[in-house]
Amino acid sequence: MGFGHMGARARAAWRSRPRPHATWSALIAAVLIMPGAIALARPAPPAPVAARENPIEAALRRHVETLASDDFGGREPGTEGETRTLRYLARQWFDIGLVSGTNDPGNAWFAPVEIVERTPQSSRATFQHGRRRLAVDAKGVFVVTSGLRSLIEDAPLLLVGKDTNPETARTELAGRIAVILDSQSAAVAGTTPDDRAGRLLDAGAAAVITVLDGTRTLDDVAARRRRPGYALAGQKLGGDLQAYVSPELAEALFEPVGLGKFMALRQAMAAPGFVPRLIGLTGTLEATSSETRIHTHNLIGKLPGRRHDLGAVLLVAHWDHFGRCADPPAEHLICNGAVDNASGLAVITEAARILASAHPLDRDIYFLATTGEELGLLGAQAFAENPPLPLDAIMAVLNVDSTGLVGPGLPVSVIGAGMTDLDDSIATVLRAMHRRQVSGSAANAYVRRQDGWAFIQHDVPAVMVSSAYSDPARLEKFMDERYHRPTDVASQVEYGGMAEDVLLQVELARYFADVHRFAGPPVPRQDGPVR
Repeated sequence: MGFGHMGARARAAWRSRPRPHATWSALIAAVLIMPGAIALARPAPPAPVAARENPIEAALRRHVETLASDDFGGREPGTEGETRTLRYLARQWFDIGLVSGTNDPGNAWFAPVEIVERTPQSSRATFQHGRRRLAVDAKGVFVVTSGLRSLIEDAPLLLVGKDTNPETARTELAGRIAVILDSQSAAVAGTTPDDRAGRLLDAGAAAVITVLDGTRTLDDVAARRRRPGYALAGQKLGGDLQAYVSPELAEALFEPVGLGKFMALRQAMAAPGFVPRLIGLTGTLEATSSETRIHTHNLIGKLPGRRHDLGAVLLVAHWDHFGRCADPPAEHLICNGAVDNASGLAVITEAARILASAHPLDRDIYFLATTGEELGLLGAQAFAENPPLPLDAIMAVLNVDSTGLVGPGLPVSVIGAGMTDLDDSIATVLRAMHRRQVSGSAANAYVRRQDGWAFIQHDVPAVMVSSAYSDPARLEKFMDERYHRPTDVASQVEYGGMAEDVLLQVELARYFADVHRFAGPPVPRQDGPVR
């Protein structure tokens, strides 16, 4: 689950390693036609398990121990770890009885996804008062761009007060560098300081300078903003310029031009009715970034239903993780991602096995293993932007992410509760299974950090239904000790709750795939694959 970001050291290790690209037509042949050529795709030898472990738990354990083994290298997109992961999953799904769900003969099973990685490289800032160039300590300023190279030359600096509405200040902002205070930006409820800078850029500011007079330091901001940014190829990445300066540098710039002491200026900018004002300084800001293209894939399988025209249900789990995320002398260097998210892959795979062993349902059921979730839900976005069926035909998306945290018998949480029209149907299924649902919407704290959010943004109903989020203490312990760390290993996974999640996904899929129990909205006509 994309709860946060990995450290700069781990990102640097990722960028410095080659990304071999599989020949995917050959991989399909190896996976689906020549069993002798796919030894790496077979499960790891089963470890000794307790006698009470049921067959579903045993199967889940085998999947997690395989996918979260060091042989898979932490499942980095665009690396041999991806090849092994998708080879393993495709073999499993094919053996279960799924067919390709890409609906594209040229890309059976594996839907290409191209990701752009941009990493800040250089940063430069100069300031002038009239014709006099002011001395600037390079250690007191950091400039960053979302583009490959952005340059603003000799633009006037405009002080923007705490209560300034960017929408009503468009005329003042146009072509100018807006200067804001971090302490005042952070005071806006429900936003981050950088959100305010973004609104000023959207309103026409040529760039934004944030004076870090609050709790954030220049070192903290620079360390965070130097991390790579990711987007799907073809998405507009822009070329916005943002600069951050220390309060010491701000005072050195402002006092000589008659603005007085910085503390007095801060009080003035916080006063109601403060009007944006030019301060007699011009600035030149420049930043560059490097770009890398990552060629990766979503895996899409399908369990055909009786009626193609009735729509479909979609089960989702992301396959990607961070690969190597530590350096010597650390004893374990790989982020194996057992809970996050070998567990989710195991759950939807075993749900597919149960569903495929019964009579066909009314609707098709698609199974999607996404790439790039940890980089910003990019695989799910790619699916939503280039779907193999009309998005309006998807009755429900059931995402499974970071299960394996709790044992059996806990109540169920619904991430996405109250945000779709699925709530009553989920409650009906839970009652029939004699499962209790956690009241309230506390679990929705994670709704934006999992693939379901990408579908909700496209008006496709998506939820995550699991008992894994029903024990706050256990979840907090995982976040503190194992999340996005080399300690997220298979030996720490709880399989009892996972087995219950398998049965839960099966019953939810059966319900939403049954037109008599869930009529759903009208399904658009499908004359062929959506390209």
